[in-house]
Amino acid sequence: MKRILATCALVFAMAGAAAQAATPGSYSGQKLAPMAKVGLEQAQKIALKAHPGEVTDRELEKEAGGSGLRWSFDIKSQGKTFEVGVDARTGKILENKAEGRHPD
Repeated sequence: MKRILATCALVFAMAGAAAQAATPGSYSGQKLAPMAKVGLEQAQKIALKAHPGEVTDRELEKEAGGSGLRWSFDIKSQGKTFEVGVDARTGKILENKAEGRHPD
């Protein structure tokens, strides 16, 4: 019985994470939003113009390059996932590449 409950809890947690990734307006890094001059919707439009597809994840993060604050979008296109980074202060594309194995 405990194993069934644990499995159910895991399934529900995974479903919740997937729903959050697909929910427009939800993203990690929301506490950084007051520092961004380019909002989520505008940044997502810029990212999708640079690489059309389906946004599967979005995040606002502090990271080197550009102004130091960026929107990061995972976009599924043609069976691959691409990461598109948009500067959260200027709207400039900082990154647009297929995700893959990172060198160790």
